[in-house]
Amino acid sequence: MFTQYKLPYSYDALEPNIDALTMETHYTKHHAAYTKNLNDAVEKAGINKDIGELLSSLHDIADPALQKAIRNNGGGYYNHNLYFSTIGPNAGGEPTGAFAKLLEKEFGSFSAFQEKLSGLAVSQFGSGWAWLSADRDGRLVLSSSPNQDNPLMDGSGHTPILGIDVWEHAYYLKGISKNLMQYSPKYDIIYL
Repeated sequence: MFTQYKLPYSYDALEPNIDALTMETHYTKHHAAYTKNLNDAVEKAGINKDIGELLSSLHDIADPALQKAIRNNGGGYYNHNLYFSTIGPNAGGEPTGAFAKLLEKEFGSFSAFQEKLSGLAVSQFGSGWAWLSADRDGRLVLSSSPNQDNPLMDGSGHTPILGIDVWEHAYYLKGISKNLMQYSPKYDIIYL
């Protein structure tokens, strides 16, 4: 049974970047539905795998309807667990240390990384995601995907580290501040 990520902050904690109503709706309606629908689909399919293994082996699901339900809802579940765990209040600043050096090596600078990832997000046609992932050798790679797809599903062997949610439900109620991408040295991760 998959459980919804528990927010360690209140719905209004990301104000003014993301308003409380958007956070509450995004979390209690959209993410909760992905979690419920994923659990219903894996129960029908009789599958018992962790979410990463499940999404990496969608091609093994013979029933096309169950495969689609698990792809869409499993993707929504995984993507949002990652999304909600990589945003937070009181985060910010440019990364330092090993992660900063890795970003600089791969993208030239933190600002170049921000620009490239943001470019993938704004150029996504329709709903989807922009991703920062690590490949099997630990190199950082950028990509985008439609709908609730993610790099686990494409066979690339990339593991998502950060996702920018380009679905309207992430920003449609009041919008999101343009100052989205910040760095948290506490967790050595990037926050939107």
